[in-house]
Amino acid sequence: MAVDWEKHPRLRELRFTLIKIFRNPTAVLGGILLLGFAATAVLAPVIAPPRYPDSPYRMPRKGYSPIPKPPSETNVFGTTSGQYDIFYGVVWGTRTAFKIGLFVVGFAAAVGIFLGTVAGFYGGLVDELLMRFVDVVFAVPTLVLAMAIVVAFGRGLENIMIALALVVWRNYVRVMRAGVLTLRDKDYVQAARLMGVSDVKIMLRHILPNAIYPVLVIATMDMGSMVITASFMSFVGLGAPKGYADWGQMVALARNYIVGPPEDPLRFWYTIVIPGGCIVLFVLAWNLIGDALRDAFDPRQRRR
Repeated sequence: MAVDWEKHPRLRELRFTLIKIFRNPTAVLGGILLLGFAATAVLAPVIAPPRYPDSPYRMPRKGYSPIPKPPSETNVFGTTSGQYDIFYGVVWGTRTAFKIGLFVVGFAAAVGIFLGTVAGFYGGLVDELLMRFVDVVFAVPTLVLAMAIVVAFGRGLENIMIALALVVWRNYVRVMRAGVLTLRDKDYVQAARLMGVSDVKIMLRHILPNAIYPVLVIATMDMGSMVITASFMSFVGLGAPKGYADWGQMVALARNYIVGPPEDPLRFWYTIVIPGGCIVLFVLAWNLIGDALRDAFDPRQRRR
């Protein structure tokens, strides 16, 4: 059965939004990059079959020499310090990047949307208590607070993800609350109240669908930002154990070879450029899509 896009106002707006997104060149480029990473993550067992089936994220080693080896027929991207296979680490590191982004952003957005909606809708003492608590959390910089949590609970990729999720939610609370404050006194919300509709239904059916768009844009861009932050924490030694397929740790393994010998300073370029390039392209993909969503959802820009 064909969908009549012109019959329902919401379907008509959805169609207009989708057309605007897909006509945006930056969204197309970001989508292509993201699809490439997603395909790599899904097909990782096929592209780079794990040597250790019980630990697929454990990078295979080609020896124990601390000096990286250049790309060859047996090692497509070469090996990093400790002879870890860069190709394997890049492929399975894609899954690690998605795991970090989806967990951190999903948890933070869910908590932020809930608290922001409750604070903005009820106002008064509830709003005051919640927002003062958010202000206290905001008093500490994101990276400092996340690192403190990781140090307190122990190093590891899982603890990094939990620490970032426990910090980043504060951004979503403020954005969601601001959107709810502009909507709670609208005529259709007041009409629903007069008709006896419960607060929960009003928030879910009338407030949330109209206030969530800025949160979606921030969440899209945070997908890349969280990967950069987690990579930095892995670089300084707070992340996964050595040999785990993580782009940040792969860069950390090559820290002593960022600059090669004086006669050939770019000899070990592949140890930095390949995993670092993956981080840059992954973040770029999400930022391009986030920019396109911002233009599509912004009422001041969408009709231009």
